[in-house]
Amino acid sequence: MTTHFQARLLPLAIAGLLLAGCAAHRETVAGTEATTTDAAREAMPPPAPPAPAAPVGLMAPAADAAASSARLESVMVSGSRIRASAEAKSIAPGEPEHGDARQQVQSGTLTAGDYDDLLNPGQYARYAERYLQGRTQTGLPFVDTRSPLQVRVVGKNGQPVAFADVSVSDGRGRTLHLPTAANGMAVFFPSLDGLAGHLQLAVDAGGSQPIQRSVDLERRGADRTISITLPIAGRAPEALDLLLAIDTTGSMSDELDYLQAELDSIVTTLRRIRTDTDIRVGLLVYRDQGDEYVIRRFEFTRNLADLREHLGDQQAGGGGDYPEAVDRAFVEANRFDWRTDAAKVLLHVADAPPHAELADDAWQQALALRARGVHIVPVAASGVADDAQYLMRSMAAVTQSRYLFLTDDSGVGLPHDEPDVPCYVVTRLDGLIERVVGSLLVGRRIEPQADDILRRTGAYDRGVCRPTRQPRIAQ
Repeated sequence: MTTHFQARLLPLAIAGLLLAGCAAHRETVAGTEATTTDAAREAMPPPAPPAPAAPVGLMAPAADAAASSARLESVMVSGSRIRASAEAKSIAPGEPEHGDARQQVQSGTLTAGDYDDLLNPGQYARYAERYLQGRTQTGLPFVDTRSPLQVRVVGKNGQPVAFADVSVSDGRGRTLHLPTAANGMAVFFPSLDGLAGHLQLAVDAGGSQPIQRSVDLERRGADRTISITLPIAGRAPEALDLLLAIDTTGSMSDELDYLQAELDSIVTTLRRIRTDTDIRVGLLVYRDQGDEYVIRRFEFTRNLADLREHLGDQQAGGGGDYPEAVDRAFVEANRFDWRTDAAKVLLHVADAPPHAELADDAWQQALALRARGVHIVPVAASGVADDAQYLMRSMAAVTQSRYLFLTDDSGVGLPHDEPDVPCYVVTRLDGLIERVVGSLLVGRRIEPQADDILRRTGAYDRGVCRPTRQPRIAQ
């Protein structure tokens, strides 16, 4: 498969699809509602480990995957558009704000940036300290990206081995399993994962004898990257499971029509690429307790025409207060039939955090997704404030992913809060999703071309924020 095209396929399909589902504002939505019992909140036990996410050290692209043709049909999203005001969340559910005349908008309109907290560990630690200082809320996570334990697994051909089971055990009977990602990496965070002292490491790829190592974290110091070579050939993933999780409350309606339009450019790209990756796309839309529905799910499918129909049925509405049922959405995400031998991406498009008392529930579900090798890719829409940004960035970091955020460069929607990051570049959203999801599929970071960049902030160097020199003050 060609790296460039393969990259475009996954993310673009995601961007258009998820965003499309959030379209128009406050209209009756057809479809079957998911039950909203308390049982839905129970955390799903993580199944056997597939692949975690791509860590800091990104490797060369793996060998081309064998052809496994997956025909992707054209996706057209229909539906009316209703713009939301800044007070959209106070509108009664089901009440349209404007008429239902749908504007014709052009694809490639939305703009966005991204930030990788794994590539900027010191800056992330300072950001987390600022956020957590003085907060009384319990259960807030801290992902210390400064000292991860990284296990790099390659095959006898030097290529990364994806989906190998990496387990770490301590002397207290605690064992943690993670699958390797497309770049052959499994990444543990000792303070978060409760790992310390002398550890037993085991790597099992299924077709070879498990390899075991002893690791003393204290003696290794800052060098915590362990490389293991297996007597099998490494190769790129040949399948992708992409789940679009979309907040469809009223406050999301301002950009939805434009997001729908992104789908058209995505589909155009899909038709041009080599269909040698088996791609399935699923859809999950959510609102909040007391709304017309809390969760609606549509299973993974290879037929994008079916997904188009489900997306076209969705409308934005409800909400009321700021937090939404993020915890319920992540419980449901864990119930999808993620394949163990596929790259796995959850594209989460939202503008609000979970309710404070349920934030830890949402976090535990994110950890369960991590154990299955799912990369959580947040896309922060307009209105994202400190609480949502912190949790989104934590989920991206722990699953070896990146934090995406819409910007004001497009002139679309309500104002977008500036993220608390020292550097980034702004590009079109469709291209950004293409690069991020493509990176997770091929196992190496994909950067934008110079002519893709619309604006730069700070000293950006391939995802790393370099320190800037302060001008000397004349005496």
